Amino acid sequence: MGLFDSTEEHPPAKALRYVITGLVFVALIVGFIAYELRFHTEEKTIRHFMDAAVAGKMDEAYRIWKPSESYSFKDFLEDWGPDGYYGPIKSFHLIHMEKTKPNASGVVATVELSPYQPFPEDSDAAKQSKTKEVKIWVEFKDQSLGFPP
Repeated sequence: MGLFDSTEEHPPAKALRYVITGLVFVALIVGFIAYELRFHTEEKTIRHFMDAAVAGKMDEAYRIWKPSESYSFKDFLEDWGPDGYYGPIKSFHLIHMEKTKPNASGVVATVELSPYQPFPEDSDAAKQSKTKEVKIWVEFKDQSLGFPP
């Protein structure tokens, strides 16, 4: 019998293979979950802001926005109020969140706004044509909102 004729595998080698495979599988699952939750806080901020705007609580929405001194409440209402550029907002759909650059200090959220409640289905072309898409910048450090640079 030669050196390579044996087909038997030793149990420790088989156990080691299972341990390594299990560790790789767990690492992949943890990596996937971390990737999916990377903008969880920013998504929560956007949803909180949009919920306030849909409910008509413009004071609260303005507070969540954390505006600079140059962006007054009047300016905010001209953009987000019931008679504003994006208004009236009755429902919204958060499409996605993305970093524009690797070293960016925030993330851009793309949101569809609709004057209808509930948000129109793709099959309802008449209502779907009234939806507007807006990009909102969310700063990582203080969760302030703004329009993307």
